[in-house]
Amino acid sequence: MSSTAAPRPLSVAELDLDAADGPVIGFRPAPGGPAVVPGDVYALVRLRGRPAATVVGTVPAGEDPAEVLAALARRRLAEEGKPGTDAERLAAARGDASGTLTPPRTSVVVATRERPEQLVRALDSLLVQDHPDFELIVVDNAPRTSGTHELVTRKYADRVRYVREDTPGLATAHNTGLAAADGVVVAFTDDDVIADPHWLTALSEPFTADPGLGCVTGLILPARLRTPAQILLESHGGFAKGFAPRVYDPAHPPADEPLFPFTAGSFGSGANMAFRADALRRAGGFDPATGTGTAAKGGDDLYAFVAVLSAGFRLRYTSEALVWHHHRDTWQDLRNQAYGYGAGLTAYLTATLVRSPRLLPALLARLPRGLAHARTMTAQRGGGDGGEGDDGVPGEHGTQRHPWPASLSRLERRGMLYGPIGYAKARAQARAKVRAQAGARARQGRNTR
Repeated sequence: MSSTAAPRPLSVAELDLDAADGPVIGFRPAPGGPAVVPGDVYALVRLRGRPAATVVGTVPAGEDPAEVLAALARRRLAEEGKPGTDAERLAAARGDASGTLTPPRTSVVVATRERPEQLVRALDSLLVQDHPDFELIVVDNAPRTSGTHELVTRKYADRVRYVREDTPGLATAHNTGLAAADGVVVAFTDDDVIADPHWLTALSEPFTADPGLGCVTGLILPARLRTPAQILLESHGGFAKGFAPRVYDPAHPPADEPLFPFTAGSFGSGANMAFRADALRRAGGFDPATGTGTAAKGGDDLYAFVAVLSAGFRLRYTSEALVWHHHRDTWQDLRNQAYGYGAGLTAYLTATLVRSPRLLPALLARLPRGLAHARTMTAQRGGGDGGEGDDGVPGEHGTQRHPWPASLSRLERRGMLYGPIGYAKARAQARAKVRAQAGARARQGRNTR
């Protein structure tokens, strides 16, 4: 990995406070996780159930972990200086949703491939959502065995719809789910998450409040931090986008996002996203030549975000919509992710220009700053020198320093160079398959005459 000492494993927990400076009203391990043990602990801090912050602390043997972490949480919330009363803080944590709105009929799509053990965990969490009206669709993508089909049709019969998609690729699987969905809103998540019981309501409710909203994304936190690869990924951002609600409006580009909308990675991630179904269909859906399972290796979610924004719809991020993500365990997994992220970034940009060439002038105008931004993204994060910038897992600053290895930065950059090539390969493969299918239909038609 690197010459730096490997990070110690962390327990993952949830801490609920009655107020920013109030008593503990709940403490438990992360969903499905082991009990919290003495040592380093990463905790989600809630205010009366609402996600508000994360902290990392060391719990000595014999001390109450809830009280140790609560003291850190109160300091963190005080340092952030959130204005107003506790009621106002709760409203800010929740975004614009009032809690009195009725969320629209929603379809949840989970694309999966040969991971029935993980899928069980995800489906069990999705079936206990507090949303009043939703359906659950599993898209079995290019299956090699009957394991997923048997799981869904036997264990979840009449509760989960099974759809098979033989063409490999996450974007194609998502498009298949979108075609099968009957909801006003279509939500997407992965088979390696555990969804908070309020996740779907929080993700879909904003569509009721804002008719011009095309997409909502949510908070993704780590379910486990046991291996160096998991800890390193989360130390340098993971999938989390923070706790402040945010609206991205193409009619009013954000002043602090000069590359908008081409920095799509700041909008959210594919493990936690929902679209107004009509908006996503109007934007052309997902580009089937992007995403894991294709030569492009990623970028399907980023493409969809930009496509919906370019069609004139707004995008909202809310930390109220929470899923817990099981990061990959091994160093090789992290290497693969680094390369895939780089490839997905440039693949989605290529896809955007190929399918929406009218956006080329806007991208060219932003290109110099975009290249600088991409280089910053893949630099040794925190500088790699063990200095003040090398923070540990989000929530703690200055005590655990895990520099981002230069080898991973190089892999991301190599991925960026490969992304347009991978996208071109994926498009060529898709066209060849369409031609082959058309030829097979033609031959079948001649044989039946």
